[in-house]
Amino acid sequence: MPDPLRRAGTAAVLLVILLAALFLLPRAGIAALMALIVGIGGLEWGRLCGLGVIAARLYAGALVLALLVLFVLGISSPMFLLGCVLWIVAVPLWLWLGVKPEHRAALAAAGFLVLLPAALAMVVLSPGEALLVLTVAWIADTAAYFAGRRWGRRKLAPAISPGKTWEGAAGGLIAAAAYAMILSTFPAGAQATRMAAFLGAAALLVMVSIVGDLFESAAKRQAGVKDSGALLPGHGGVLDRIDSATATLPVAAVLIPWLKA
Repeated sequence: MPDPLRRAGTAAVLLVILLAALFLLPRAGIAALMALIVGIGGLEWGRLCGLGVIAARLYAGALVLALLVLFVLGISSPMFLLGCVLWIVAVPLWLWLGVKPEHRAALAAAGFLVLLPAALAMVVLSPGEALLVLTVAWIADTAAYFAGRRWGRRKLAPAISPGKTWEGAAGGLIAAAAYAMILSTFPAGAQATRMAAFLGAAALLVMVSIVGDLFESAAKRQAGVKDSGALLPGHGGVLDRIDSATATLPVAAVLIPWLKA
């Protein structure tokens, strides 16, 4: 099967599974699904950090255990705030300085904040909220791809991800802004203050989604691999599919109560 068809088929299957999980499973069931994703993602992240097979499995197990403990104890808000600090402050600075093989111990520690806040956000947010947030990343990513192919000239981060351009990023931002403007009109109709808040939130989510994508690309580059794994046909590994979501979900979990106020 040609790669674009494999990619589209895999994406369709994943979307069906996601929708079924969000709207049919109880919260504990969603937590169990997130534990599975965190386990697989943790195994892939451990390999990117240079861990051996056994060490990577122990690392993934520690991530799953940490997620279950946080879920049972109901600890989520502090993790969301830590996630915001990671994606808005720490990772952009790290990318600017360069992610290098000698940083693998730090990358292993960062893996807990890459995976756990996002997984908790999927559990804490309502199904509709989680889907709306993920849609921001999907729209921005799709629009950036097509805008970059059509108008892309200036490289966004050539040393990390040569295919990304400033024009593509602008296209993703514009598409997400249009999506936010539509959302801001429900349920009460267009209001200037509400629309401005939604536009600001969308812009921030698009920026952190790009940061999330670049951070995983940088982690793969220092490990000398093209994909984080080979589990998903046409996509690579689990981390390759959720790189933007790991950044957008915890930030959105902090923003949504403010937007609803």
